[in-house]
Amino acid sequence: MSTLKKIESTVVEGYKNIEKGVVEGYKKIEDKFVDTFLVKEGETVEEAKERIAKPYDHEAAMKAQQEMIDKSIEASKKAGKR
Repeated sequence: MSTLKKIESTVVEGYKNIEKGVVEGYKKIEDKFVDTFLVKEGETVEEAKERIAKPYDHEAAMKAQQEMIDKSIEASKKAGKR
């Protein structure tokens, strides 16, 4: 193996080791952040990441919120009639 190939191989190997360390470090920080701030009760870090990765459906959220309001109004009306 020529001297230039040895140098190339060493540099590339060094770069890959640094890259691997940076990526692993980032993943640890990301997992800790998700675990601390985004995980819901009974949910794993991986489940939280999958949930967060899904696109937000504004229409579905608005519909669910309106249904909750309607149920609350209905319950209030029933409570007032008693």
